[in-house]
Amino acid sequence: MINSSASQTRIWFITGCSKGLGRALAETVLERGETVVLTARNLQQIEDLVTKFPNRTLAVQLDVTKPKEIQEAVKQAIAKFGRIDVLVNNAGYGVLGAIEEVSNEEVRRQFETNFFGVLEVLRNVLPQMRQQRSGHILNISSVGGFVSYAGTGIYNGAKFAIEGISEALAQEVTPLGIKITIVEPGAFRTNFVTRSLVITDSEINDYESVIGEMRQGARDILDMKLEFLEPGDPKKAALAMIQVVDSENPPLRLLLGEDAIYAINAKLEAVKTELDAWREVSLNTAFDEVLVTK
Repeated sequence: MINSSASQTRIWFITGCSKGLGRALAETVLERGETVVLTARNLQQIEDLVTKFPNRTLAVQLDVTKPKEIQEAVKQAIAKFGRIDVLVNNAGYGVLGAIEEVSNEEVRRQFETNFFGVLEVLRNVLPQMRQQRSGHILNISSVGGFVSYAGTGIYNGAKFAIEGISEALAQEVTPLGIKITIVEPGAFRTNFVTRSLVITDSEINDYESVIGEMRQGARDILDMKLEFLEPGDPKKAALAMIQVVDSENPPLRLLLGEDAIYAINAKLEAVKTELDAWREVSLNTAFDEVLVTK
């Protein structure tokens, strides 16, 4: 069932509104007549949205790696609108490189943005949602938050962490009237490679056969400014996310794109096959006097 009664009065707080899915979602929500707290590191990139929708926007500078900016942004949102109905943790980027190649500094920077930034934002918004006894948090993960790939392991690690806390958070806050949805997009036409991907400088020859082609492909796109035609339509992704927020019974996970469905189904089948193959070994780890019934 769709809950349309509140859709015209909701206050959305979206991180990373300057580009990609965050931008598409903010535009679509505003076009539907709702209100958005637009956040970005560079406010010039969202000026057009503020100009077009002056009465239903609040633009706030926000770098999610800076806790004081997060606190101030949430404070301003509540001061202006009195509530936050939907939080969308969207800000993030990717790192490409083998696990051994990515520097400690790059690893920490990736987690500061993609994990700790998300955690800090939601922990600042949760007190307001608890007070309201309502709210919906969308944590933007990725198909790479459920399935890992050679060359993106650090990115996968940060997204897996988001999924872990989101599953627990859903159990903690559902009794308080707060809903949680993990969004797992596949490939969408958002210029992710050209605008949100960092390719590690360090290369180890032994990994060339595994990730060399992926790395070179990304560099070609960057160097030649090629247009990478991903199958996903950001506007349709935005509409899907809005449909989830409109729903009275939203899913814990929302997959976006056929590629995401295929990859996650393949992993689930592989996990089940391996679990069954090693079932007896797994079960035979109890004390002899313990009766295994499952």
